[in-house]
Amino acid sequence: MTLAPHRSPHQTPMPGAAADNADDAQVRRQGKTEGRRVEDARKITERGGLMDAAAKAAALLKEHRESIDRLDAILVFTLAERFKHTQGVGRLKAEHGLPPSDPTREARQIERLERLAEEARLDPEFAKKFLNFIISEVIRHHEKLQK
Repeated sequence: MTLAPHRSPHQTPMPGAAADNADDAQVRRQGKTEGRRVEDARKITERGGLMDAAAKAAALLKEHRESIDRLDAILVFTLAERFKHTQGVGRLKAEHGLPPSDPTREARQIERLERLAEEARLDPEFAKKFLNFIISEVIRHHEKLQK
């Protein structure tokens, strides 16, 4: 003869308790599922927001790059125009036996460019290095013309 395990009165299920436990379990499962759905919806909304922000950032990045490309073209054509004039200066200097460099003018140009850089909120040291590079190229061209 097998004996049923002893249960305390508190452990004895009441009629319909099994159904209640099943209902509770289903509610818990539904709650978890619903909670997951809410969490998933939140993540999708966040991702959507991030995607919108990413798309907006990509559009802004594209606009900045297009502006940079236009400005680079302006710089190249402006430098080409500048070098046309400095080549004319170089030919005149060569024809008249003038030195290829003019340190006084170069110093004035550097001071002028530093002031312009400050007005434009560009690093004056960068502007000075940039102009020094251009001046050294101009002098190199002038020296070639004198040979």
